[in-house]
Amino acid sequence: MATVLEGTARALLRRVAIEQAEARMPSLVAMVLRDGRPVWFGARGTVEGAAPTTATQYRIGSITKSMVAVLVMRLRDEGLLDLNDPLGKHVSATPVGDVTIAQLLSHTGGLTAEPPGPWWERTPGVEIDALTGALDAQTARHRPGRRFHYSNLGFALLGELVARHRRTGWAEAVTEEILQPLGMCDTTTRPREPHARGYAVHPWADVLLPEPEHDAVAMAPAGQLWSSSTDLARWAAFISCGDEKVLRPATLAEMREPATVDDGDAWSGGFGLGLQLSRHRGRRLTGHGGSMPGFLAVVWADPADGSGVLCMANATSGLRASVATDLLDIMDTLEPPIPREWAPAPVDTGLLELTGPWYWGPAAYVLRLLPGHDVSLTPISGPGRSSRFAAQADGTWLGLDGYYAGETMRLVRRADGSVSHLDVNTFVFTRQPYDPSAPVPGGVEESGWR
Repeated sequence: MATVLEGTARALLRRVAIEQAEARMPSLVAMVLRDGRPVWFGARGTVEGAAPTTATQYRIGSITKSMVAVLVMRLRDEGLLDLNDPLGKHVSATPVGDVTIAQLLSHTGGLTAEPPGPWWERTPGVEIDALTGALDAQTARHRPGRRFHYSNLGFALLGELVARHRRTGWAEAVTEEILQPLGMCDTTTRPREPHARGYAVHPWADVLLPEPEHDAVAMAPAGQLWSSSTDLARWAAFISCGDEKVLRPATLAEMREPATVDDGDAWSGGFGLGLQLSRHRGRRLTGHGGSMPGFLAVVWADPADGSGVLCMANATSGLRASVATDLLDIMDTLEPPIPREWAPAPVDTGLLELTGPWYWGPAAYVLRLLPGHDVSLTPISGPGRSSRFAAQADGTWLGLDGYYAGETMRLVRRADGSVSHLDVNTFVFTRQPYDPSAPVPGGVEESGWR
């Protein structure tokens, strides 16, 4: 593990110590990453009489959902399903078969948050047939697509979808397709030594109550897994930096796109496809939290620079969400990241003639070359529609993000081979504002500017 400066390490440990003491956690561990690699680990409290280590397991709860979501996206990339497919196409005999896979991944399917029956997190689980057989008209609480409503039940159904396609258990698929390729050998469905025991801390006295731990069976995809700090750091590195052995970079980027937000236009928190999203002091973090009786966990990563943080504790409640982002803030303050050195990029120099200013009517844009044959089109100043475009085999470009995501950009040349304009889904971009020599829709006033 790389190291941080002594003063930084003390500041990080102090924040963890404050949290463990004030929130009264039996034990608390944390790890910070830079450039996708762990640089600091800290722990407070004890596990079975000794300080927890990077190998100590904690239950990570709903972080499990993110791994199930990766399996679903792998199935999509293999052509075995479409995200717009209704669940009923793959998992029949439920009263919520019209909800789409994408809606389940983003918690916008309108399903009830919890399954029917007793508190599933503290009682032995039931098989999938018993779970789906207990569902009824009350399972759908909101119109699909109307709003974000977190649903543990939805991910139980996604786990069954994975199991039916892979013809094995969801956990076996996670192990084979995610954990083993990423080297996460300490992530398991049931605890192995050394592991923390889960406790409830009395609200008005400094005493503990052991929490039960069961196999959730059909509900397991919603929160069954246990992991160590070392393994969870590998997961943080994956969700920020990716690994093609597990998922295509474009698919991981798709999972990180906001599908729904929970606090309006100036959103600070939201959800992608199986991944929680947060905006914090200029960072766009992606990850997930986890909560099961006796355990709390969170992992955040920033794809922009590979920074990350994770925290795990063995208490039912009390851990403040700010502890993780506070650790990132301490790193940014005491050891601000040094920008990577600029170096020439392998771009298509044959496209140099396209670089520079373009105009959509009177609005000024600039086209820049990206690595390979890709380009970006962004406003020179002020508000506007920015997008990156990926080169296609037919000589066009496909929008990757922003307003033009999924739209086609074409370069149009005149009969003599000179560049006339860019056609971006019917919008004409010219080399000068409303170029009279280009086919501007609606024409250009003959008297020109005055």
